[in-house]
Amino acid sequence: MWNRRDWDDFFLIVRKRWSAHRPPRPVDLSHRNRLVPTEGYSLAELDQAGLSIEQAEYLGLPVDAGRVGSYGPNVTTLREFYRSSRSRF
Repeated sequence: MWNRRDWDDFFLIVRKRWSAHRPPRPVDLSHRNRLVPTEGYSLAELDQAGLSIEQAEYLGLPVDAGRVGSYGPNVTTLREFYRSSRSRF
């Protein structure tokens, strides 16, 4: 039976591992030139980064099929995340 310290150690290990490989959050420009988080990456951003929908779902990336257009920094972030994740798998 685990005690409180065992659970604390377990969650510390799990949180550390996840934060090192957490998928990036997509952002978009609002009407006031502010960055706001979005539901997921658009299909155009995935296409420009060289990813398919299946690959994005496998990597745990959120996809928003209703979003139109792409934002350049999101594409760059996707490319870097895909390159770093390819070396792990």
